[in-house]
Amino acid sequence: MNSAKRNDLDRSSSEEATGASGEVLRILSGGAANGLVSRLEEQFNAQCQLTIEGDFGAVGGMRDRVVSGEAVDVVILTRALIEELADQGHVEADSVRDLGQVVTGIAVRSGARKPAVSTASELRDLLASASALYVPHTTRSTAGKHVAAVLKALGLDLSGRLREFSNGQSAMAAMAEDAIQGAVGCTQITEILNTEGVDYAGDLPGVHGLVTTYTAAISTAAAQPQAAAALISLLSDPSAQETREAAGFS
Repeated sequence: MNSAKRNDLDRSSSEEATGASGEVLRILSGGAANGLVSRLEEQFNAQCQLTIEGDFGAVGGMRDRVVSGEAVDVVILTRALIEELADQGHVEADSVRDLGQVVTGIAVRSGARKPAVSTASELRDLLASASALYVPHTTRSTAGKHVAAVLKALGLDLSGRLREFSNGQSAMAAMAEDAIQGAVGCTQITEILNTEGVDYAGDLPGVHGLVTTYTAAISTAAAQPQAAAALISLLSDPSAQETREAAGFS
């Protein structure tokens, strides 16, 4: 497993892997940035001679861990949460950099027919007929909260078929592994593109769509502030635009 491809359930294994040397850069991030960090990890390692130790999960949980004082160098969350953390003094305000925008959409298992989801009616029909709906946490994640709102707006109660996970990538990995006929996923495009076994079917349509800006900043308690600045520069640099697009950022 690539060292950046971890979520908030994998902390113990990552700590064992890095050992006691302390030569790591710690990241707490929303799941949306996992694929982007992974794509640039090798370049960062070569530049800074540090290993990335990243936890990627629901943004609400990541925010709470930063506020509680957990040791971290780089924080990547929604722009609103980063601004909140900057106002509270948890991240350096002058280090804040937007990485790009991420849409939320529909996933199906790889090889399955991609459904039409360009209208609210098509979306409602798809979700109503889904054998299972795989989503990130519906109260702590950006996409999960939005999915819950969309289901309410469409008048759908899928409580018996809703399968929630700590983040969107975990949800997509579970959907691929469970291989349930007729299952559908709904999360951010970055988490779908970064997971083997699922395909992106399309954006949520019209008023049900969601576009989220993700932003990085250096923790005010960073042990590796220079390396943190170097990583944020790599992630946000105009020269990495093609890499960001491949990871699902626009």
